[in-house]
Amino acid sequence: MPAKILIVEDEPSICENVVYALEADGFAVTTAATGRAALEQMKSQDFSLVILDVGLPDMTGFEVCQTIRKTQSLPILFLTARSSEVDRVVGLEIGGDDYVVKPFSPRELVARVRAILRRVSPIPLPVTGSDTSIPLVIDETRCQVIYFGTALNLSRYEFRMLKAFAAHPGRVFSREQLMDHASEEPDASMERTVDTHVKTLRARMRGVREGLDPIVTHRGMGYSLLETWPDA
Repeated sequence: MPAKILIVEDEPSICENVVYALEADGFAVTTAATGRAALEQMKSQDFSLVILDVGLPDMTGFEVCQTIRKTQSLPILFLTARSSEVDRVVGLEIGGDDYVVKPFSPRELVARVRAILRRVSPIPLPVTGSDTSIPLVIDETRCQVIYFGTALNLSRYEFRMLKAFAAHPGRVFSREQLMDHASEEPDASMERTVDTHVKTLRARMRGVREGLDPIVTHRGMGYSLLETWPDA
């Protein structure tokens, strides 16, 4: 069955373009024009992903996201007309998986949706050929990371950042270097963005192995991945 997407957008022209692009790519689509209508839809239907406008008429997309996160962990992609670093950080901190700034290309949006769904897919990942002394497997084909045998639900920024860490265990990356690896527009991002992604990565990894923090902070310099891992 096709993945079912909920679009929460109050501008009809934008909503129609997104619906057309997603349906043309084989997705099943449901729409809502307000935050409350979206929350009602989610009570009676199961969705694979939510595309959520930040500027809704009755409540903000951030408020809708916070309400969803109380009961569900499905992926959320924000649509926003605000491109400031603060808005992006807030969206990621409260549980968003990605964001697209208006105006945007519907084709790019569909590609982002597909990338997110690949990351959260329950498909088992291959571990052959990896270094078994490091319990971290990067699957570039599926854009997924396996940590102690568990797939991590990561945003594309978090995936790229962890990929950079895993390629050079022990190497200290500055915030600027990490943004170069993680973002298509590193100049538009600031240090707090890196710290937010690292905070999220640590939380997701602690959810798999509590008490182990494989990302090391080097004050005034940046971050690195453990070079020597404790016995699993």
